[in-house]
Parts: sequence; structure tokens; C-alpha cells
Amino acid sequence: MSEIASFLVARDDLQKTRVAANPLAERQAGEVLLKVDRFAFTANNITYAETGVVLKYWEFYPAPTGFGIIPVWGFADVVESRHDEIKSGERIYGYWPMATHALLRPERVSAQSFIDATAHRRELPSTYNIYQRTAGDPNYDRDNEDLQSLFAPLFGTSFLIDDFLAEQKFFGARTVVMSSASSKTAFSLAYLLRRRAGAVETVGLTSPGNRAFVTGLGCYDRVLSYDELAQLPSAQPAVFVDFAGNGKVRTAVHEHFRDNLKQSTAVGMSHRDLHPPGKGLPGAKPVFFFAPERRRQRLQDWGRENYVARYGKEWSAFVPVAGRWLKVKRHSGRDAIERIYLDTLNGKVTPDCGNILSL
Repeated sequence: MSEIASFLVARDDLQKTRVAANPLAERQAGEVLLKVDRFAFTANNITYAETGVVLKYWEFYPAPTGFGIIPVWGFADVVESRHDEIKSGERIYGYWPMATHALLRPERVSAQSFIDATAHRRELPSTYNIYQRTAGDPNYDRDNEDLQSLFAPLFGTSFLIDDFLAEQKFFGARTVVMSSASSKTAFSLAYLLRRRAGAVETVGLTSPGNRAFVTGLGCYDRVLSYDELAQLPSAQPAVFVDFAGNGKVRTAVHEHFRDNLKQSTAVGMSHRDLHPPGKGLPGAKPVFFFAPERRRQRLQDWGRENYVARYGKEWSAFVPVAGRWLKVKRHSGRDAIERIYLDTLNGKVTPDCGNILSL
């Protein structure tokens, strides 16, 4: 094949999109060309776009000036290999462009994985440069590919937040309050916290329209709409995990608990407030949780084999539960991708829907 088609978004106006086809450079020794088969698209990918400059998400897959390619999680197949250890036909899970193909340069190849060492990615967070070879992945199940694409990166973040909070003994709090409780990362965290046998009470804050879905999940001890925050006892020490990134919600939570808010962790931006208030709020100062940093620390603490085993145990237990919570829908083609992208950007995707796309 001679060209790659990519789905582009305007960096200064995420409502603007286009598909562009560009010539594929001649493959060099050590490179592999992969056909991107299918990938998940969720609010998490919108966060990548919103923070593309600050957190360098735009840099993984370069695009024409003024545009960006949003990275996505999913599966691809090797269609051409000029690397001695990677064979054509291999199926790979990882971090792809919203495109038809991707060109990688594998290094540190093992039976389970490899690192993409393409020059422009060397200084980017290593978590996103790891690609799993499905034939050697002990947690891989072909029947669960869609759920892996939809949940694995989000569940991985939740796994690390759960571990962080537990390590800190929940900062002395007995309640963990989560905004955007219908988001996949939030209810994955609630699921994990519930497995800690009553260590904390989990409270999910959500919109009235999503309340029935969140309640039906059964993983929160208590579900409230945002305007019911005052029902929580303000004298009880609490931790706030903010998946919404909504300045008004964050301010309301801080004002409600004041000095009894022992930790305020910002994770996502599903409500797209790029400059949420932090200074001058009562209670703990909001801090951003960057999962790759925590993962790197735990890999050092536990060792890779132990980390994979711990994560795999929790993931294996979670998958059948997640499969009951979500309706997976597949879409293909440029028009379908643009529609799902804009629906996700504008908050029109229902929380029980998991979209899997192919360009």
C-alpha cells in the first residue's frame, strides 16, 4: 500500500475535522507496518485532545500544521515486517493513531511485548510506547478484544488510583467522592474500592439523566446528582476524585467539605474545563493524577512480573462484570467515525454505550 488515511481534528477548534491521505514513506530496516483493525473511542480520548499540548498527546502521531491525530487504544495486525523478531500476521494491542495504518520501530522485543522506538516518541511517556503481542499476553482473550480496547487503559488508571489511595490509607478519610460517576474510569475505581471490603464508602456524583445507569451498576454505595451534594455530612473527612474536570463541581465539593476534604485528585476532563480553579479553595489543594508516573513507580516497587500478575488478577475479575454493564457497538468508515467523535465530544453518547471504530 502507498498511503495512510488519517482522521484529523483542528487543534484550535475540536469541532472541526477532516480525513487526509498521505504517502507512506519507504519502510526501513527494523520497521513494521500495521493495519489498524479497530479501536475504542471514549471520553478519555477527548481528554487526550483537550490536553494534547500540555501532556504532549499530539506528539505521538504527527499531523499537518494546525491539526492533530487523537491517539486511541485497540488492535492492529502486522502487514509488513522488516524486523527480524516480528512476523507478518501478528496481532498487536496498543496505542494507535485514528488512521488506517501505523508505522512502528520495535525495540526491546520479548515474547509478550515490544517498545516503539520511533525517534519522535523517545522522550514521550513510556507507558504509551508499549505494545502487547497478543500471542504472548497472558491476559489476552480474543472474545474480549472490544472490552480490552474500551476498558484496559481506563481500568489501568483506576487500578493505579485505587492502589495510591490505599497506600495513603485514604488520607484518613472514610468517604471517597467521585464526579462523573457514569464514566468508565470512575465506575472502574468504584468497583475496585468496593473489593476492599468496606474500607471506604464510595459516593458517585452524576447528572440526573445518568443517575439510573449509575445506580444500576451496583458498585457505588451511594449515588447523588450534583445538586444533592449537601446531603453528604460535611464534618466527615473525605477524598474527592474528579473525573469531570468541571470547575463549578470542584468548587462545590471543596466548599462543602472545606478542611475535611483531605485529598483532591484531578483525573479527567469529561466536562472540558481546561482551567479548573485550584488556588484559594478550602481543603486539600487539587493535584493532577498522571497514571504513567504512578505506573513507573509501581514497576520499580513491585517488579514487572509482579505488577502484571496483580493487574491481571483484578482485570480478569472485572471483565465479565464490565461485559454486563456495557453495550458494544461497532462502526466503520469516515462518516461514522466523524459522527461518533462529535457525539462523544459534545456529550451525546450514553454511558451504557461502548463504541468500537474502524477507519
